[in-house]
Amino acid sequence: MNVVMTGGTSGLGRFAAQRIAAVPDTRLLLGARNPGAGPAGTLPLDLARLASVRQFAQKVEASLAGRAIDVLALNAGTQFGNLGNRTEDGFETAFAVNHLAHYLLLRLLLPRLAEGAAVVITTSDTHDPRVNPLAPRHLDPERLAHPAPGRSGFRDGFRAYAASKLCNLLTARALARSADAAQHQWRVIAYNPGFTPGTSLNQDWPSWARPVIAISAALRPVLRLATPEQAGGALADLATGRVVPPPHRVYASLVRRRLTWPDPSDLARRDDVMHDLWQQSARMVGLPEAP
Repeated sequence: MNVVMTGGTSGLGRFAAQRIAAVPDTRLLLGARNPGAGPAGTLPLDLARLASVRQFAQKVEASLAGRAIDVLALNAGTQFGNLGNRTEDGFETAFAVNHLAHYLLLRLLLPRLAEGAAVVITTSDTHDPRVNPLAPRHLDPERLAHPAPGRSGFRDGFRAYAASKLCNLLTARALARSADAAQHQWRVIAYNPGFTPGTSLNQDWPSWARPVIAISAALRPVLRLATPEQAGGALADLATGRVVPPPHRVYASLVRRRLTWPDPSDLARRDDVMHDLWQQSARMVGLPEAP
């Protein structure tokens, strides 16, 4: 089994990668900014640079030497306390890293996916207004990519993160609905690990917000929040097929340490929003709109 993964060197992704790599006859190719800190098979990948994404895809193809990809796990993510960060390509960084870079990598590697391959994209229940009052009520990809100049604070940064996670979910839905997915019987899953204290995702939160993480970690047993190891284990189970989605379900959500298959938000279920995001994302990364 050939597995390509992002976000597999820290947080829940590290536990997922360890479990995936332990499956017999598995070759795991990880993308990381610091490949020397990862296990064997870790290749350089900076998701804040689209040129790096393209280089990583080329190195994956060279490493596979004609073999197909059985699992593509797009797990890496970042979050900032404001909207002040930009990539070298000029995009707001959370949108660029969480969505746009993974969209590009997905598109570049689609021709290499095996029959019956699994594609797992890590999303978040923060996309849903029923969970997060700051979740998006509409989606404007151009505005997410290029926010209007001005002062911004933690609420704006958190909104940007939630919107990028909505984009992850919509991308998974678009792929699952595609003719290619039907023809090749790909298993496509958008995975929400839930709020998981103990990962590095919240490292850029402002100092006044960080006590929330500490308190949540202390109350983890009472709240039944997943540990990074538990959340990573669920990701690995979805990727390797130990857990298979029910028919016509794409969104997997880890709730109180148990995988569930709820409906995503109303906005995430809108096909017009899904198609518009796919097309605008293609234009932003310089690809044809069709897969």
